[in-house]
Amino acid sequence: MDAVDLHIIRELQTDGRLSNQDLADRVQLSPSPCLRRVRRLEEAGLIRGYTAMVDQSAFGLPITVFVRVRLERHTGEAVRLFEEHVGLIEHIQDCYLMAGSSDYLMRIVIESLEAYEALVRTRIHAIPGIASIESSFAFGSVKQSRTYPRPSVPRS
Repeated sequence: MDAVDLHIIRELQTDGRLSNQDLADRVQLSPSPCLRRVRRLEEAGLIRGYTAMVDQSAFGLPITVFVRVRLERHTGEAVRLFEEHVGLIEHIQDCYLMAGSSDYLMRIVIESLEAYEALVRTRIHAIPGIASIESSFAFGSVKQSRTYPRPSVPRS
């Protein structure tokens, strides 16, 4: 991956609906080499897909909850079971394996506090092996970005 590939990726992260011609103009390539580079980045798995960014509140999910989970045990089976259950709960948008006092950090979007309570009681508490759940509610968003910063050392 060179500087041109990085430029292509940043432009597509900013606007995934760019035509190949517009993308080529922005990265200063002709259309054919630009398209070849995009296809190569897709085939290499650097570009995994394209999606629409939707306004969370307008969509009807105004509440964001960050949930820290600690497991009772860290056996392979306990971890597999937890991660399998998390994958089935569509309100969980992100789930990260953490170092520190929590094992996982999840970002949940939901329509109301009542709906969150029901989700915790019926779906999350039902996951075997959870020792503790700690929820933090976001008052608002200061920054959300889907454009990665440039790596300090370009990959070769």
